[in-house]
Amino acid sequence: MSQTTSTIFVQIASYRDPELIPTLRDLIGSAAFPDRLRIVVCWQHGPDEHVGIFLSQQFLQWELQPGSPFNLHTFTFGGARIELIDVPHEQSQGACWARNQIQQRYRDEAYTLQLDSHHRFVADWDTAVIGMLEQLRPRSPKPLLTAYLSFYTPPAPDTPFIKKEEPALGMRFDRFSRGGPILFRSFTLPNWRTLHEPVPARFYSGHFAFADGAFAREVQHDPDYFFHGEEISIAVRAFTHGYDLYHPHRTLAWHEYVRDGRRKIWDDHDKTARDDGRIRLTWGERNDLSMARNRVLFGMEPEAGDTELSKHDPRGSAYGFGTARSLADYEVYAGISFRDRAVQPEVLAHAPPDLGAVRPGATLDRATLRRSNDVRVVAHHTSIDVAACPRATRCTVQALRDDGTVLHEDDADIEAARQHCHGEWFDRDLAFMSDLGVKPAAFRIVLRDAHGETLKAFTSAVG
Repeated sequence: MSQTTSTIFVQIASYRDPELIPTLRDLIGSAAFPDRLRIVVCWQHGPDEHVGIFLSQQFLQWELQPGSPFNLHTFTFGGARIELIDVPHEQSQGACWARNQIQQRYRDEAYTLQLDSHHRFVADWDTAVIGMLEQLRPRSPKPLLTAYLSFYTPPAPDTPFIKKEEPALGMRFDRFSRGGPILFRSFTLPNWRTLHEPVPARFYSGHFAFADGAFAREVQHDPDYFFHGEEISIAVRAFTHGYDLYHPHRTLAWHEYVRDGRRKIWDDHDKTARDDGRIRLTWGERNDLSMARNRVLFGMEPEAGDTELSKHDPRGSAYGFGTARSLADYEVYAGISFRDRAVQPEVLAHAPPDLGAVRPGATLDRATLRRSNDVRVVAHHTSIDVAACPRATRCTVQALRDDGTVLHEDDADIEAARQHCHGEWFDRDLAFMSDLGVKPAAFRIVLRDAHGETLKAFTSAVG
């Protein structure tokens, strides 16, 4: 597609974020063609935030379109059009719900870019990202660029603006969480200075995704997801709709990760707000429902049928898989078995995926799968009291096999161990890989002195 006729539908979900306006200003100011941007923001704002803050920052030509359930504000800035879906923060239902609200306003733009509300951008980012996508077109009719971007730190009083001068990062498998969704971490692309085009990817980032505009219609966010599970569900759903995933090989933007001292939805949507009638469900309740929906989608639960799980089953809905490829095709491509909570060794080594592996009849090699374990180790202080052992210098937490042998252990000095003591409880997570058929049967906590002598030990079955 010619860049002279291209338009970009920019999707930004924002929750009580003071970085929203700086992000919008930089997004527009750094674009080569800001007049081709149509930006829709799900503006989930607190009572201290009002539309006047946009007017004070030279956002012009304000119009109010009354609506149900939410009003819509429109502005112009630097030639771009900005639309704000006006959502009082206590009416929010989570990040994926907010993204879905935005996607209902897609109007056939040529491309779409999904972001968070805390970013900075390289000069002419719009022509650069379109160029990357079109570079892939000869081999991928439906390419999708996505990444965990390098970080920036917003300026504060007496603090300079900091950004990491490295390329956009790849995404690697971290573990299957206890609730089901896969968690990810970033890694620097090997030999990135010599790369000439984006590289194949297994996974999808919620804070940076660029594709043809139709993606905003074909693979919409499930509004019944809260937050966790978003990225792996979109990755697989995009793949089954025929999209090929890639990581950009050059920096296009930066993302803020820490966001210290700012209100998050889990700060506001708590039990007190629910009991006061200000919200219907706490964030934790929404998250539990979302996790169940995610497990059903990926076949990690027994078949739903007429059971309670049936209400959480998105399969066959607009938020299920596409028909261009199957879930099994994705598992072969990505080297992942959802039902087994396991991955192949090349996934752990961050080796690039191979689209050529997806062919009729292809299946995962189960002999090479490694199981991802995520165990919560909890003990009451009457069983293991770190503070009551003044001679202790080390704390070892072990996962045990059925026969009592050690499957995995983490060892820490006593000060690090005390960080896992919360009130009357010692609470620690163990995440590790094992052979496919091996699961932890019990855990043991051992306190030792400087000579390695055991001072106290506690063993319990895995719940």
